[in-house]
Amino acid sequence: MKFVISGKNIEVTDGLKTAVQDKLGKLERYFTPDTEVHVTLSVEKERQKIEVTIPVKGNIIRSEQVSNDMYVSIDLVEEVIERQLRKYKTKIINRQQGAGNFQKAFMEDEFQEDEEVKIIRTKRFGMKPMYPEDACVQMELLGHNFFVFRNAETDEVNVVYKRKGNTYGLIEPEC
Repeated sequence: MKFVISGKNIEVTDGLKTAVQDKLGKLERYFTPDTEVHVTLSVEKERQKIEVTIPVKGNIIRSEQVSNDMYVSIDLVEEVIERQLRKYKTKIINRQQGAGNFQKAFMEDEFQEDEEVKIIRTKRFGMKPMYPEDACVQMELLGHNFFVFRNAETDEVNVVYKRKGNTYGLIEPEC
C-alpha cells in the first residue's frame, strides 16, 4: 500500500507517520500493493481528527475518527475500516450467491423551519448505473446516511438511506 499522509494545523512528525503506517499497514492483506491510502491528520482545538480514504474498484472506503489524542484516533480509524471491509466482503459474497436483500421504502418525517433557504455549497459528481444493494454498500463505505445513484434497472435517479435498526430505505421517483 502507498500512503499519502498530509496534515492540517499539525506537523506530521515521523512518529505520526510511523504510527499511521504501522496501524493501517495491518490492512495490507486486503489490498494490492499499488493501492493508495489517503490520510489527513488535523487538529481543531482539542479535537485530534484522522480521515482515511481508500479508492477501490470504483468505490471508496472512507472513515474519519476524532478523539483528544491522535494515536487513539489512528487506532479507532483502523478498526472502523477493517469492520467496513468485512461487511463489504460479506455483501459481495451474498450478492454473488443470490441471497435475499432487504429493502424498505419508508421516509422518515423531517421538520422544515420557516427560515429562508440558502444553498451554500453545490456538489457535482458522476453517477454510474448501479443496483440499490450496491448503492447501500457504497453508502456504508463512505460512512454517509444517504446515497444518490442512477438505478441500473430503471435508469432513474434514486436515493438509498439508512434507517433506524440498521435497515435501509429506497426513494424512487413516481411516474
